[in-house]
Amino acid sequence: MAAATVGAGSVNADFSDLRGIKKQLLDVAERSRERGLQHSGKWASELAFALDPLPLNELPPAPVLTEEDARDLDAYTLAKSYFDLKEYDRAAYFLRGCKSQKAYFLYMYSRYLSGEKKKDDETVDSLGPLEKGQVKNEILRELRVELSKKHKARELDGFGLYLFGVVLRKLDLVKEAIDVFVEATHVLPLHWGAWLELCNLITDKEMSTYIISQIAVAYHNIRDIDKALSIFNELRKQDPYRIENMDTFSNLLYVRSMKPELSYLAHNLCEIDKYRVETCCVIGNYYSLRSQHEKAALYFQRALKLNPRYLGAWTLMGHEYMEMKNTSAAIQAYRHAIEVNKRDYRAWYGLGQTYEILKMPFYCLYYYRRAHQLRPNDSRMLVALGECYEKLNQLVEAKKCYWRAYAVGDVEKMALVKLAKLHEQMNESEQAAQCYIKYIQDIYSCGEIVEHLEVSTAFRYLAQYYFKCKLWDEASACAQKCCAFNDTREEGKALLRQILQLRNQGETSSTEIATPFFLPSSLSANNTPTRRVSPLNLSNITP
Repeated sequence: MAAATVGAGSVNADFSDLRGIKKQLLDVAERSRERGLQHSGKWASELAFALDPLPLNELPPAPVLTEEDARDLDAYTLAKSYFDLKEYDRAAYFLRGCKSQKAYFLYMYSRYLSGEKKKDDETVDSLGPLEKGQVKNEILRELRVELSKKHKARELDGFGLYLFGVVLRKLDLVKEAIDVFVEATHVLPLHWGAWLELCNLITDKEMSTYIISQIAVAYHNIRDIDKALSIFNELRKQDPYRIENMDTFSNLLYVRSMKPELSYLAHNLCEIDKYRVETCCVIGNYYSLRSQHEKAALYFQRALKLNPRYLGAWTLMGHEYMEMKNTSAAIQAYRHAIEVNKRDYRAWYGLGQTYEILKMPFYCLYYYRRAHQLRPNDSRMLVALGECYEKLNQLVEAKKCYWRAYAVGDVEKMALVKLAKLHEQMNESEQAAQCYIKYIQDIYSCGEIVEHLEVSTAFRYLAQYYFKCKLWDEASACAQKCCAFNDTREEGKALLRQILQLRNQGETSSTEIATPFFLPSSLSANNTPTRRVSPLNLSNITP
């Protein structure tokens, strides 16, 4: 028997299509009743009743019978009558050897209910509380073995998965039961029984830590590092033995260069379970932060031995090979990551960086464009694209990329500087000055310690620009700022001397140019483009 697909039981993605939903509810209600799942059938029927009646020509058609259904029809009809009378052993007896999904489910479900009925009867007849606790459904282990074989062969439909989950729950195999119930809800989303079982198995505490972890991962994905770190720290307090998502936590600690915290996390996870892929990745990040790239790559390789399809390890190993200047190995690692998940932007971005090192700009451009298509609002992809276009002398496209990177929120604060330098290169001095002004305002508004080479570059350019425009006060102010930086100190002092000399000679400041720190409309805050944009429509250049 082939594994059942979602089919008619799946949820329509368009929730405004109430007629389509009603059809699915009626279908699930009928299929539930055929299998003796009365409560699930009742739930679906009640929901269907709440929706408007369907016209005759839109009623769901009768289910198509397969050859197996036709062959098992007589046995199923007889057994279902016994099942309805709670003669479960009798029903199971006549269903032996049936192959159709419906008959097989009723066969297994009859055996399960027979065992439950016998257990309840024995419980009533037991003499004391100790004996009550020892009464068990003896058929459960047999059912588990048989259903497990079917599950591994992918021969269980949504109802079969539900029954398998119930058996696992009764055997106190909670984790396995949760996994199977989740699978059942994916295959047959409108089967209410599977959802009820899942709700009973997941406690509030477990659910809350799961939700907290997903919120933390979401903040990591949008590059809100401080918020993500704060939530992960709270998660660690609530669930100190948790290993899931700790590799993502270690990525954040790595980005912030928090060596003591990353060291503690690595040691802690090693004590919990050193053979988990997440543990190996955390240790790999720790060694990478210490610049021990060979050891880091070794631990990422260990993670991949444990799980060859673990996406994060392939990407991180590619990064380590890049640090070791082993570009061919890095390319292979990134390509493996893409084989695992073609939507992993980090692998595409890593390939772009690798080909950039190899000075192959057309390949580099292709991979950066793929990364940008997956992350249209990530400024790093746009800046990388702009650099590629610059190397290919496609300056108009490069300017588009840098401006868009600023528009979506430039996390590295480099887009405006690169845009300004492009304007310089194209002798567009006024536009370059505007970009440098906005860059300086952004840097100081963040409250960051300004020890940035590009800040001094911006002040130097503005000082020279205002000097050429004969705006002595503004040029003097920027030249004084240049004196605060080692690389521009001498130039700043020289410019101040020139300004003083010209003033002594009677040169007056120009009044023809607008106040320099007034931002033109094209760069004012009120006219900043939307920060949520679609991928750029750039020239399609492929290797």
